Amino acid sequence: MSLYSLKPRFQALLRPMVGRLAAAGVTANQVTLAAAIGSVALGGVLLLASPAWFLLLPLWLLLRMGLNAVDGMLAREHGQKSRLGAYLNELGDVVSDAALIAPFALIPPFGPAWVGLVVVLSVISEFAGVLGAERRYDGPLGKSDRALLFGALGLWVGLAGALPALAYWIMPVLAALLAATTVNRVRAGLR
Repeated sequence: MSLYSLKPRFQALLRPMVGRLAAAGVTANQVTLAAAIGSVALGGVLLLASPAWFLLLPLWLLLRMGLNAVDGMLAREHGQKSRLGAYLNELGDVVSDAALIAPFALIPPFGPAWVGLVVVLSVISEFAGVLGAERRYDGPLGKSDRALLFGALGLWVGLAGALPALAYWIMPVLAALLAATTVNRVRAGLR
């Protein structure tokens, strides 16, 4: 089970706005680039700013999920599919995830090693999702699930200013879930 299963309902809410954006000449690639640039910018701010700035993370992740849905709908439903767009979409997602997860390396009790492993495993799980005949979104820790979890962590850091030492276990668990996600995507892709 993954949050990805809620995507059709989320898209239905966005469809009227997507139609207006297409009519205004907004392209899927512009939306994809805006999401990636915004993610990298916020990631940079979170690396340099006080923990209170992490309150922006859940808001941005919700907006980014919306932008990801919008770019896909513009591409599929408004004739904007392109090979460049496919590359921008996948690369933009991986770069965005890395930029938004990396600042947690500076938040105790996490540290660079576990957060770095989670970033690498996130990239590998997305890579496994695109290698098969069709794009795989299997969980348990797909892109939407990671957004929810890191949004909640950002809210916690932003409100509390720090995490308790007991929170150390979170990154190893996320790493294990990402490894399981990769295995599930490979198995499903081989079927």
